[in-house]
Amino acid sequence: MMAHGMVEKFPISELVNLRNELMQSGLDSWQAAQVVSMFLSGRGYGVNSENVSAAVTRLEGGGCGIECMQEVLEKVALVM
Repeated sequence: MMAHGMVEKFPISELVNLRNELMQSGLDSWQAAQVVSMFLSGRGYGVNSENVSAAVTRLEGGGCGIECMQEVLEKVALVM
């Protein structure tokens, strides 16, 4: 997990792009987990693979807005 007190604020435009990709691309859960993993690794983070599937389920849900996405990504991002 991210160190206590450290919070990565991803740019809103990047979160919107990630959300659109997950919602519109027709990816299965495994592929969506890979997209989330690549999103985070491209920004210098590792991924908590045990939690990424649950995170993807939450991200793909229609009720997860930008703030929700920020919280979900914080939970699976690992500081490298």
